[in-house]
Amino acid sequence: MNAAALPPAETIAEDVRRALAEDIGSGDVTADLLPAVAHARARVITREAAVLCGQAWFEQCFQALDAGVVVDWACAEGQAVTAGSVLCRLTGPARALVTAERAALNFLQTLSATATAAAGYVEAVRGTRTTILDTRKTLPGLRQAQKYAVRVGGAANHRLGLYDMVLVKENHIAAAGSITAAVARARSLHPGIPVEVETENFAELREALAAGADRIMLDEFELHELAQAVAEVDGRALLEVSGGISLDRVRAIAQTGVDFISVGALTKHVRAVDLSMRIEVGAAG
Repeated sequence: MNAAALPPAETIAEDVRRALAEDIGSGDVTADLLPAVAHARARVITREAAVLCGQAWFEQCFQALDAGVVVDWACAEGQAVTAGSVLCRLTGPARALVTAERAALNFLQTLSATATAAAGYVEAVRGTRTTILDTRKTLPGLRQAQKYAVRVGGAANHRLGLYDMVLVKENHIAAAGSITAAVARARSLHPGIPVEVETENFAELREALAAGADRIMLDEFELHELAQAVAEVDGRALLEVSGGISLDRVRAIAQTGVDFISVGALTKHVRAVDLSMRIEVGAAG
């Protein structure tokens, strides 16, 4: 299990509020068919192997509708689970269970998918010095949730947004006039904030290094070029590889000695884990 700090409670509550409002709207007209006093029990099963993630969001979906819902987890957050595993059991008012079911499963299956993808990349580079990073290619409105899931999977976060790191890219360089000018202006405007420069060739790499960039992104460099860059920079700046990173080639990239590999697929290309929630109405526990 990989320990990861949860986002603030208010962030989780707001994620859940939006999800429930989207689903329930003016009311769950199907749940109205159930007697208001009916109780039920349920269990959630995974149909495939995964790294479990999203328990806080899952629980909050039910608690937001009825504090009487109890969730008993059979597996821990961050635990690798096998196909057919029972993840949790629930008891409580039947209407709350059926109404919150879809939103709760959406969070659990999506965040588990992100954590599972992250764990796969981390395992692929195990034994190297390279750290796997995510990107800002997250689902709109779920930035903190997905970045939490990345950490649960054992990877690390790149910048959280546009406010906590300067990342100088091609358009910024064109507007500023040069890499040197862009880095100098970044230092002047935002002292204390890390500065990264995206480079596409060795001339840009050398200029970024001379300008004093904290981190240099090597975009679409070939393997032999990455090894050359590591040797040339020799620890004077952190090196990050980005662009078209796939699971089958990530280890070869890591073996060149780069510090970071950023992978948009961790949050952008995830496929939800196949989960099922089975409810028995009229069963109290």
